[in-house]
Amino acid sequence: MVIYLDTSSLVKLYVEEQDSSKVADLVRSSKVIATSLIAYAEARSAFARRFRENAFTPHQYKRLVSFFNEDWDNYLIVRLTKELVWLAGDLAERRRLRGFDAIHLSSALTLRQELSAPVIFSCSDRNLQKASRLEDLHQPE
Repeated sequence: MVIYLDTSSLVKLYVEEQDSSKVADLVRSSKVIATSLIAYAEARSAFARRFRENAFTPHQYKRLVSFFNEDWDNYLIVRLTKELVWLAGDLAERRRLRGFDAIHLSSALTLRQELSAPVIFSCSDRNLQKASRLEDLHQPE
């Protein structure tokens, strides 16, 4: 099974949030875990924000970033291309998505095309979930 994690789902693997256990179970049952290259910067930003909000001690924060960096090489990273970004622009317009959400959706669609295999799309944003269903991406159970 191939799963695509947008940043909101990816962060749930490192920070305890609502549905963290569901995302972790989904990842454990998957052969391939994919995300966009932009998820790295987005996740690091989310971790830093939580640190500034005192959700972690400095030691916990350093360990979290270290674990994330170690895991990063195990993910299938969808690289940004001109075609992917242009598709994201079309999706943003057609599906009323924010820019990075459109890039995540475009990345998952590109991955599905390249692998010629079903892709399960995991995200927390309702609008992005709806858009992914409209684009015929599989949803987590």
